[in-house]
Amino acid sequence: MPEYGYFLSCEEFGPAELVEQARMAEQAGFRSLWISDHYHPWNDTQGQSPFVWSVIGALSEAVSLPVETAVTCPTVRIHPAVVAQAAATSAVMLNGRFRLGVGTGEALNEHILGHVWPPAHIRMEMLEEAVQIMRRLFTGEEVSHHGTHYTVENARLYTIPDEPVPIDISGFGPAATQLAGRVGDGYITMMPDASMVEQFRKGGGGGKPVIGGAKLCYGTDRDEAVRTVHQRWFNQFLPGEMGQILPSPSHFEQLAPLVTEEMVREKAVCGDDVDEHVSALQAFADAGFDRVYVNQIGPDQRGFFDFYRTKVLPQLQQS
Repeated sequence: MPEYGYFLSCEEFGPAELVEQARMAEQAGFRSLWISDHYHPWNDTQGQSPFVWSVIGALSEAVSLPVETAVTCPTVRIHPAVVAQAAATSAVMLNGRFRLGVGTGEALNEHILGHVWPPAHIRMEMLEEAVQIMRRLFTGEEVSHHGTHYTVENARLYTIPDEPVPIDISGFGPAATQLAGRVGDGYITMMPDASMVEQFRKGGGGGKPVIGGAKLCYGTDRDEAVRTVHQRWFNQFLPGEMGQILPSPSHFEQLAPLVTEEMVREKAVCGDDVDEHVSALQAFADAGFDRVYVNQIGPDQRGFFDFYRTKVLPQLQQS
């Protein structure tokens, strides 16, 4: 049976709201936290984007749950040596209950300093080199590195946890999944795809956690829940590589007409049908996931946590 956690959305909520949601998640019976790491929201309706490392510091004082970023891009906007320091400090503040989720990122967040946005195969090269650097820094030893993409000179982390921070790698296709199996401490993906889980396991991921997430919208009025998802998260229904290459929220908004409310109604879990919520999350269990994070889209956070505490989590825990 997977462990179920809550997915905090930095794109939709400010720092105080995220901390309050974390408290409600712990009270509702969720066992861990994911938190997104963005510089921009996907669109202006979402409307937020706090600095994730500051929020994690607050979470360490507010709750006792483990925390993981989902996901940090340690390659362009922030140098991997700096991400390593942030992750190590987070792990210390959380008494070792921290995992660093990493991925190749999106132009939306990473191009802001004017750097060229590399093609996917270069981004994966950069990610692998970044992971190597961070792992060396987590030992507490002095690191100098002159690689293809990064230079580090005489860097040493003095504040480090007792055990190195685990690094889980996000992958949505065969190449990234292969990278996760080869160099990751775990695998992150947002689809309950058993074939990707199998590829990860056979590619070196045996015994390592597979971690997934689902976005949905609880509400007593299903039509209103559909409208909420359509207004705030239409971007997750856009096809192809647009999510990786579009540079600003306004560019995503230009594509909003491609996504209809009917598409959302067919593809997203919306409303208060307990069986629909349970079935969507059970699909991750059936695909072999070890941990599943749930995100409530929209403002009715308290209603969502009450619904999951009383009706959904008890069924999942019995299945």
